[in-house]
Amino acid sequence: MKRLDVARAALILALLAGLALAFANRQQFSQEALQLWLASAGWWAPVLFIAIYAAGTVLFLPGSMLTLAAGALFGILPGALYSLAGATLGAVLAFLVARHLAGAWVAQKAGGRLKQLIEGVEAEGWRFVAFVRLVPLFPFNVVNYALGLTRIPLAAYALASAVCMLPGALAYAWLGHAGRAALAGDANAIRNGMLALAVAAALMFLPRLVRQFKAGLMITPEMLRALQAEGGIAVIDVRDARDFDGETGHVPGALNLPLGELPARIAELEPWRANGVVLICRTQVRSGQAARLLAKHGFSGLRVVRGGILAWRELGYPTEGNTIAENALGLIKA
Repeated sequence: MKRLDVARAALILALLAGLALAFANRQQFSQEALQLWLASAGWWAPVLFIAIYAAGTVLFLPGSMLTLAAGALFGILPGALYSLAGATLGAVLAFLVARHLAGAWVAQKAGGRLKQLIEGVEAEGWRFVAFVRLVPLFPFNVVNYALGLTRIPLAAYALASAVCMLPGALAYAWLGHAGRAALAGDANAIRNGMLALAVAAALMFLPRLVRQFKAGLMITPEMLRALQAEGGIAVIDVRDARDFDGETGHVPGALNLPLGELPARIAELEPWRANGVVLICRTQVRSGQAARLLAKHGFSGLRVVRGGILAWRELGYPTEGNTIAENALGLIKA
């Protein structure tokens, strides 16, 4: 057995053992118990608390109780910061566990609508992370593992998580600092306040997410080649003409429609309005912008090539000059 497989199996066993232990002792995990553990830690109490919070996040222990306890034990601002540090560290650990244990398997097995959903989340990147952190309806511990199965960059995931978890950390630390008596009376009020914030975030964010998922689905260069083989699509390169004919070349059969000219030339894409436009640029920045622009004009089924022409070339696929595109369907200006 390969060393990597042994390490992965050991990590799975350790995680399962930790989950079983945490579940068996869940009733003993309380603010009073936490206070006893930290009482003898002295100056190390914040570090110990952060470590406990991070481990609890990985093992599906209730984070809200820990944040409430932090407010009672350390004060509002220190408690919120310690909680935020522990929650962020735990979220990153769970993210990495999921990515290294199951990420490759999911990438191989995911297909159909699940694959589209994963790629839609990846296309939105940090914005989706921010959304789920602001919406308390999404289980925090489950989301950490779920996002690890996508290819969202770790740095963007960690930063968006930390920033967007701060309001909730402050609110719960304040509530914990107010004391146990206030906790019984005010827990629902603060929870409702967080829910209102979540609804506001959803109203602002969901239309964009749906539009991006519906109209700007990321595909790989391999998927583009398969679509070209099937036919019936238009591959639109939205780079400027000099880039289209530059050293990187372009995908065979691609049409050049620069992003700056796109608003005035949308009518030329009418035959593919329903589901036949694939957008590509050098990376994926301009093609993503083009997808959002076309979505606003009613186009659906738009797809963006992940990594753009650079990814296409890295895989060794052929590129060419613009001879084909100049004659294709009259889309290129003389």
